[in-house]
Amino acid sequence: MEDMSRLDSACPRSLRAAAGLGLVAALAVGCTGSGVDTTTAAGRAAVATSPLPTVPPAQPPPQLTRAEVETAVSKLDDVVRDAMRRTGVPGVAVGVVHDDEVLYLKGFGVRKAGTKDGVGADTVFQLASVSKPLASTVVAAAVGEKTVGWDDPVVDYSSGFTLKDPWVTRHVTLADLFSHRSGLPDHAGDLLEDLGYDRSYILDHLRYQPLAPFRAHYAYTNFGLTEAGVAAARAAGTSWEKLSADKLYRPLGMESTSSSFADYEKADNKAALHVQTGDTWRAEHVRDADAQSPAGGASSTARDMTKWLRLQLGNGKFEGRQVVDADALEQTHLPHMLSEPPHSPVGRSGFYGLGWNVSYDDQGRLKLGHSGGFALGAATHVALLPSEKLGIVVLTNGQPVGLPESITATFLDTAQTGGPTVDWLTFLGPIIKQTLAGEQSPVDYSKPPASPAPAKANSAYTGTYANDYYGPMTVSAQGGELTMQLGPKKQRFSLRHHDGDTFSYRTTGENAVGLSGVTFTVGSDGRADKVRVENLDTTGLGTFTRND
Repeated sequence: MEDMSRLDSACPRSLRAAAGLGLVAALAVGCTGSGVDTTTAAGRAAVATSPLPTVPPAQPPPQLTRAEVETAVSKLDDVVRDAMRRTGVPGVAVGVVHDDEVLYLKGFGVRKAGTKDGVGADTVFQLASVSKPLASTVVAAAVGEKTVGWDDPVVDYSSGFTLKDPWVTRHVTLADLFSHRSGLPDHAGDLLEDLGYDRSYILDHLRYQPLAPFRAHYAYTNFGLTEAGVAAARAAGTSWEKLSADKLYRPLGMESTSSSFADYEKADNKAALHVQTGDTWRAEHVRDADAQSPAGGASSTARDMTKWLRLQLGNGKFEGRQVVDADALEQTHLPHMLSEPPHSPVGRSGFYGLGWNVSYDDQGRLKLGHSGGFALGAATHVALLPSEKLGIVVLTNGQPVGLPESITATFLDTAQTGGPTVDWLTFLGPIIKQTLAGEQSPVDYSKPPASPAPAKANSAYTGTYANDYYGPMTVSAQGGELTMQLGPKKQRFSLRHHDGDTFSYRTTGENAVGLSGVTFTVGSDGRADKVRVENLDTTGLGTFTRND
């Protein structure tokens, strides 16, 4: 289990990932920075090269016996059923691997609430951010074949890739993007996906995002990692979806695994997404994550995922075949970026590798893990103890409430100590729910001021506005009500007056934050010349300028 350290309150926005909350990435890591200033020549020289980490000291010998692992496995049925009873999550699938054997493979509950369609080992779940360690495995295969190198600059394969700083553009590598140390802001590009933009548009528009110091600042970025995956596929002369199938899914016989939403959608035995309202779970949303497929768009089954666990724990070998080069795969397991400094003198640091959260326990054992979550209705978790050749994966069809993380924590705790040392669901659930809540607006738009200033006539606000990052906005009046249109599909949002020239609208999508503000700046001619959309302005890019 990853160390679940508290969130860094200095983060610029909530650590919610559209490809998932990346909950271990969001909870075991925060927004940290160091003093390397890449705006100076000296600072740039310090990070101009990116030598991959040195292989750490050898791991201690295995400390767990098969009997201890089997005892933990024997308790899993009760652990899963108790967690489902306490949370109400409709469906769960779990797989456990030890010493290259699948010791546990089982499904619980239903694929869709209100039906009798049961979850089994072959039910397809959306993986959300557990796609990331799958993606780094795929790229490790390409690295082993010399198609790409982890330290290759991305522009070697994506000539049009551009970030705000030309120097960083020329130097950022596949490893930089897979370890979230490029300087891109937290979750850069995710809001464009919510508005309906495709992968090509989003990756092209990362150039507008402000950058933190290069290789000195950790910030979880789905589309940064996506760019690295796409660049590796381009180097191989194929698409990301085909590269994943050719290098990983097909060689391992992962017949129900795909990096394409269409394959998940057409599967007969698939788990629907569920969100919770009160005590009721409903299947209300569909989440197409193709835009960020390497970071959050894979789908799989518990059975298929145990094959991947065997490959990971076998140093790239599967059933006697070296499917992925051991050295290239090992690089994914090493710390590449400090993601969470210790919070006390006796605390331990958290790190991010390449698609993995990386930590070490008191015995010096390497611990790998990753969470995935869609606020629209999925939560997943994978945890490995490589020196023990032990791994567990938990897939669920409910929004993140701490269930998969609590199951993996309880299992590993039981294997090592004979039983859980804490009630992991009670401990983790509130932390994850707090993360889901995100950064709230300083204004409660559900409650207008006692004496709000009146709005101007609708004609003062209507018109078209431009924004280099988010594209055009159209404000129009229909039946006396102002509406705002955004995105390539011209999503329409109703504007409700709040106070003076400020209105509110209800946000939608993976990164929805409830009601958010829309404030017009009215010029001397009585017409608005600018409009700021609060929830789109997390990095200062949310102001639109009139162009009609």
